[in-house]
Amino acid sequence: MWPDRRILDLFGIELPILQAPMAGANLSAMAIAVAEAGGLGALPCATITPQQVRSELDAIRKATAKPVNLNFFCHTPPVSDQGRERRWQERLAHYYLELGLDPAAPVAASSRAPFDAALCELVEEFRPEIVSFHFGLPEQALLNRVHAAGAKVISSATTVDEARFLEDRGCDAIIAQGVEAGGHRGMFLSDDIATQIGTFALVPQVVDAVKVPVIAAGGVTDARGIVAALALGAAAVQIGTAYLLCPEATIAAPHRAALRNAASRETALTNLFTGRPARGFVNRIMREVGPMSSLVPAFPLAGGALAPLRSRSEPQGSENFMSLWSGQSAALCREMPAAELTRRLGAEALERLSPGR
Repeated sequence: MWPDRRILDLFGIELPILQAPMAGANLSAMAIAVAEAGGLGALPCATITPQQVRSELDAIRKATAKPVNLNFFCHTPPVSDQGRERRWQERLAHYYLELGLDPAAPVAASSRAPFDAALCELVEEFRPEIVSFHFGLPEQALLNRVHAAGAKVISSATTVDEARFLEDRGCDAIIAQGVEAGGHRGMFLSDDIATQIGTFALVPQVVDAVKVPVIAAGGVTDARGIVAALALGAAAVQIGTAYLLCPEATIAAPHRAALRNAASRETALTNLFTGRPARGFVNRIMREVGPMSSLVPAFPLAGGALAPLRSRSEPQGSENFMSLWSGQSAALCREMPAAELTRRLGAEALERLSPGR
């Protein structure tokens, strides 16, 4: 009954709904729930250790035989710039003093692990059905090993040029990530945030430019968005923000509260929390420093200086110094378990696709 079965057949799933792998916001519980409901569950691996990846994969394999997606970052580790890092700490110093912290205290490193040989060995051991990448693709030798392990490979494109790049290097499907999407932009051929475009302008252009199936991401939160994406040529959608209010989401209480009040909140692209542009709710640090700052160290080093501020303020219920990742359609979220949400989104989309609607 779905108008395009390419993703369903490629991944072996029942619904053209992919749960976005949200680093820091979901682990195995959500991936299992979405997979069992007929969508494609995902485990984000960039912010957890290889040992934690193994533990979460063990849990997934014990709970479901359905296909799952393992997601990895492909950024180049930054070269430390002590002068820039010091200027960033100085910009934050008055917040440290306000919270009774020492602005001269050493800053812990903020870690985001790029895909490497050790993580590739886990892929080869567990043989996930799908492996996805953000910020481009790994080096060709590693990518060849992922394919040889039997995984379908997908990655995010934020422009038509990026989509062509991914297809030329063997991606089995491409995620067209519009600027509405929450979390990090997947951009990798350019760092010009001003050239990023919306999902419903990007999707048909990518569909026309590549031969592999396209997955729409960004601003898709309900059945209307799913149907619109399919009408523009997408074979499936990837949904993130809509899952953040599910009980399986591992977000902090202030983040959950912000999502519940999304109708009265604004989102913006910001580089303050990691060093790369990402969309989230505007909070105090974004308002006072500005959402984009040239002082911020390279990804992922920016987060180190903010970590003590978050650690001190979050226990008091403050959202002032934490990332509150969210897409632009958060006001359409519904609070329910991930499996129920997946099934309901599929059923509602099919109803709208039925003749006579």
